[in-house]
Amino acid sequence: MTDFLLELRCEEIPARMQLKASDDLARLFAEELAKAGLAPTAIDSFVTPRRLALIARGLPLETAAVSEEFKGPRTSAPPQALEGFLRKTGLRQDQLEEREGVYFAVVEKPGRATAQVLAEAVPAVIRAFPWPKSMRWGTASQTTESLRWVRPLQGIVAILGETLVDIEIEGLRSGFATLGHRFHHPGEITIGGAHDYADKLRACHVIVSHRERQAIIEAKAAQAAAAKGYTVIEDKGLIAENAGLTEWPVPLLGDFDPAFLEVPPEVIQLTLRINQKYFVLRDGAGNLAPAFICTANIEAKDGGAAIIAGNRKVLAARLSDARFFWEQDRKTHLADHAKKLERITFHEKLGTVADKVERVAKLAEWLATENIVPNCDPALARQAAELCKADLVTEMVGEFPELQGIMGGYYARAEGLPDAVADAIRDHYKPVGQGDEVPTEPVTVAVSLADKLDTLASFFIQKMPPTGSKDPFALRRAAIAATSLILQNNLRFRLERALLAAADDDQAKFEVIFFSKTEHDLASFFIERLKVQQKEAGVRHDLIDAVFALGGEDDLVRLLARVHALQSFITTDDGVNLLAGYKRAVGLLPKDTGGNMSKTAAANILIDGHAPPPKPQAKEAEAALIAALETAEPLAAQAVADERFEDAMAALATLRAPIDAFFDNVTVNDAVPEKRKARLDLLARVRDAVHSVADFSKITG
Repeated sequence: MTDFLLELRCEEIPARMQLKASDDLARLFAEELAKAGLAPTAIDSFVTPRRLALIARGLPLETAAVSEEFKGPRTSAPPQALEGFLRKTGLRQDQLEEREGVYFAVVEKPGRATAQVLAEAVPAVIRAFPWPKSMRWGTASQTTESLRWVRPLQGIVAILGETLVDIEIEGLRSGFATLGHRFHHPGEITIGGAHDYADKLRACHVIVSHRERQAIIEAKAAQAAAAKGYTVIEDKGLIAENAGLTEWPVPLLGDFDPAFLEVPPEVIQLTLRINQKYFVLRDGAGNLAPAFICTANIEAKDGGAAIIAGNRKVLAARLSDARFFWEQDRKTHLADHAKKLERITFHEKLGTVADKVERVAKLAEWLATENIVPNCDPALARQAAELCKADLVTEMVGEFPELQGIMGGYYARAEGLPDAVADAIRDHYKPVGQGDEVPTEPVTVAVSLADKLDTLASFFIQKMPPTGSKDPFALRRAAIAATSLILQNNLRFRLERALLAAADDDQAKFEVIFFSKTEHDLASFFIERLKVQQKEAGVRHDLIDAVFALGGEDDLVRLLARVHALQSFITTDDGVNLLAGYKRAVGLLPKDTGGNMSKTAAANILIDGHAPPPKPQAKEAEAALIAALETAEPLAAQAVADERFEDAMAALATLRAPIDAFFDNVTVNDAVPEKRKARLDLLARVRDAVHSVADFSKITG
């Protein structure tokens, strides 16, 4: 058993593609070997900006011989069938085996040299490699059939044990030589095999392990920051990106003019992180520090002084631009910025962003006026909504789209607008996704909820709901965000009413989108999102369906309270009794009355086409069930009205014993039509009583 080393060296691979490329190389290589019956004991993959590499460990020097058996035609089959089988197997008739009148072919495949398998596998991997973006180069690039790679492929190292595997692709032939660090060791290095690959490259200032480079960056950045009393703001993504930009990472600490700290900290962080790939630091008080850490790719002779100076100069220019944007944007009031939204199309069917803002403002004011969002000033809600998108046309958000909303909050505060308005502008996009912070301040809640409800209503009215996996307008995310706002803030209202307001009281439009009983109605859409949201909390989907199926229950807070009560109750003895009694009662009801009586159950009621003889104590059992209903129904109804759902279910659970006695002593399908109807009506009454809490037919188990 021996190890195989493969290195594919090229010009700089974009950092964002490296880790996936490393995984893809190992996967594709393993798949190609498996086709030849080879399975390494392990595959270690490596990636740097200039190379993809792997070591396949524990390979035999040749594949095992394989014996394959193929079943052929019967010996009595026409000659044409036999001829076709012989062509397929490459054998003669006298080489076939005959067993019980059937021909069998046993094909012996001798083992192959592993080096030969590798020489075929590597070019196949290279040609099939799934780069997100790739290119052709050189004279061969004049044809679309030429080799494609992320950047021009420059070298191949392929060594099995200590023997070169001869590989040739597009004129590029494998060898023992690779290159070290671009600056520290630009010359060739001769690799002996997998055993010395990493060590020889390390000696030439190349660390082949992406994970090791990440660890070096994280540790040395923290060390450099601590030396000045700073801490590094954690950023795993940036660590990985810097590891993808360097083969010999050297974190260096630099600083910038503290005067730039007058710019909002989010702007400075994005300038450092996005534009420059620098790490952001905090001082001992937790404030943004006027310093940064960059990651060099060399061990500089001057300790990195020149590198730091160059980066400081570039950063100063970037921060000067940011400060200019900050100062220029504040010269114009947000209300004047907002007027420019008329130039931006929100959607061709839904008008401009200014149109959307007006809809959101009207709805936010309505949510406050109707006390749907308690303690919310309607005037402040409208003001915040009218200004919430104004920063989209500012210079700063044009440079950093990630800061939309955030910059609007800063500009609002800078011009002296109320804090509630500034906070609402800043946070009205929240929550952005599952687990994101959910606003709780009344004005912010009103504007954020209005924004989401307007988006949902508008696109559903235009018949543009999500389809399958496609959701181009992020409507699923909007519904989950709206649901989070409602539940987190305990907002008590009917969605039907709010969405009618969002539809601008156009009843015709509204009927299209809500409770329309179609596969795209907005009520069902909200419930599906509620299921997704509540899954992590362990809430059962069938119980949400059981409550929603009653119809008209679209107060999400009350709906979920009912579901929670149902989930805790259904596992108790009373819950088991109620479910069993319900199923027994409803099982005999015809389907057109909401029951699910099967043909078998119906047949069992009659004996030879006639009702069985009356049972003793039938009247007493029937009267007992009626009496139990007379007691349980008002108790359950009052408990539901008071939103004491567990008490309602406990009251209904008392019906189990009378229901059992009823079935033991009463013939439901009596020969007398009036009696039969009365008894079916009684069972329907049981069903309706239970349905005051939930549709138990939706409950599984």
